[in-house]
Amino acid sequence: MDFSPSTTSVALQQRLQRFMDDLLLPSLADWHRWADAGAYPFDVLEPLQAQARALGLWNLCQPTLRPDQPGTRLDHLDYAPLAETMGRVPWSAEVFNCQAPDSGNVELLQRFATPAQRERWLAPLLRGEIRSCFAMSEPDVASSDPTQLATRLERDGDGWRLNGRKWFVTGAAHPLCRVALVLARHADALDAHRAHSIVTVPFDTPGLAVERNIPVLDHVALEGHCEIVLRDVRVGAGDLLGETGAGFAMAQTRLGPGRVHHAMRSIGQCELALELMCERALERRAFGERIGDFANVRDWIAHSRVEIDQARLLVLRTAWRLDRDGGDAARIDASAIKLVTAQLQTRVLDRAIQVFGAMGLSPDTPLARLWSWGRALRLLDGPDEVHLRGIARAELARARARGAANAVHLRRWLPAAHGDAG
Repeated sequence: MDFSPSTTSVALQQRLQRFMDDLLLPSLADWHRWADAGAYPFDVLEPLQAQARALGLWNLCQPTLRPDQPGTRLDHLDYAPLAETMGRVPWSAEVFNCQAPDSGNVELLQRFATPAQRERWLAPLLRGEIRSCFAMSEPDVASSDPTQLATRLERDGDGWRLNGRKWFVTGAAHPLCRVALVLARHADALDAHRAHSIVTVPFDTPGLAVERNIPVLDHVALEGHCEIVLRDVRVGAGDLLGETGAGFAMAQTRLGPGRVHHAMRSIGQCELALELMCERALERRAFGERIGDFANVRDWIAHSRVEIDQARLLVLRTAWRLDRDGGDAARIDASAIKLVTAQLQTRVLDRAIQVFGAMGLSPDTPLARLWSWGRALRLLDGPDEVHLRGIARAELARARARGAANAVHLRRWLPAAHGDAG
């Protein structure tokens, strides 16, 4: 089990870090100035994107790239440390065309799109000319159980008709969003696990309406976490992605890589929070001592260091398993890293905020925003409880398969225990 990055990955890490230090970090103030005014900061992004392309830092998150497609092909293990570096500035992934949900949508299109769908949607997404969204969650059902999703897909002549409501659709407010990948239920389906298909819906299709951009913990994201209504939306037969009824299984294929991306970006944010916590602990004084001299603050720092390193190793093992064995084999691992890193982020950021005091609650530091994103991650892409349930079920299945293999250990100890009791 070797988690060492390749020489290509190491070289890209160095190049990416220089890019972040020399070009991206100096652009932070300008990006926030545009964002605070409610305008998408294309004037900041587009020059950075052009430089990222020129430096070979483009589409790094796509292990399925073909030689004729723009970008550098890396496996998941090689991409993981790059995602960690990008995570330190949450909007930076878009500079390198590695942002969610487009990265997952590209993965789906790479695997399942027809030649016409590749030309219409995949090629411009890889070039960074358009954006996309993935419409799955719904307000009226528990979306953690996708078999309940109720948006209806019905035959309409030689095409399809969609009716339903989706929400928390990330990317739907982006000015360049041109297509929604919609997971919908066939009206006449009998098998709950073969009941859904994914349809590519052009964003200007009549009947598709963005109702609102939903704030998440009182923050309104520029790219949006939107509520979408589909009223008699008609698409052609060629807009169905992949096989009829295979939507649920297809949606699962984008989750493993996406969770590695999210988890490593989260670890990058935890690293930033730990660095800020330590710097603040060294400079802030109370009761005649540095904050960092108090035992509880040192405990927070030490626990954060150990927990971040543990989480990183778990994510790297998941990336290694994805590369070696594929998504099905790494399914439980992907759930584990999603669970662990989301909880880690709220824990580490909470400690950092406490060290900063009231400043940590303000926009003078990135801590409050990073904490809120960590809290959102405990629900996005499946709540903690669903992942715990899946991990426990897998563990119990192993126990059933093992049977009474550990009975010999119990026989070794139980007589002694009974003898002591007598």
